Amino acid sequence: MAVQGIAETLRILDWPRAEALVMPLRTAVFVVEQGVPPELELDEFDPLSRHAVAQDAAGAVIATGRLLPDGHIGRMAVAAHARGCGTGGRVLEALVAEARSRGLREVVLHAQVQALEFYRRHGFAPEGEVFMEAGIAHRCMRRRW
Repeated sequence: MAVQGIAETLRILDWPRAEALVMPLRTAVFVVEQGVPPELELDEFDPLSRHAVAQDAAGAVIATGRLLPDGHIGRMAVAAHARGCGTGGRVLEALVAEARSRGLREVVLHAQVQALEFYRRHGFAPEGEVFMEAGIAHRCMRRRW
């Protein structure tokens, strides 16, 4: 699947095609910027997931996210220079569309608390209390259709 946006391409890939593309961005955002331990960033769920990869006109990866088979969305990352331009929303909606195409009835994610409003704008509703994950405050959010 390829979708053209404003100076970007968005594709949904399996792990063998996505790994080399997304890991530099995930490392930059989660490990370097947010201080997530490197051993927590790469996990056993990556090979099972579908990965959204957004690239700019020059081919640089500017955003990514993944969809696990059970409908969990995670590893949403946008390059610092590309934030606030709608790229993250396009990645999120592509993952939701992928979940729907796979017959899932909902998606769930663990949102960092500073991103709650972003997910609300995309139809996600918060559930439960705030909890810590990888040293960062999160809240569970769900979107049903």
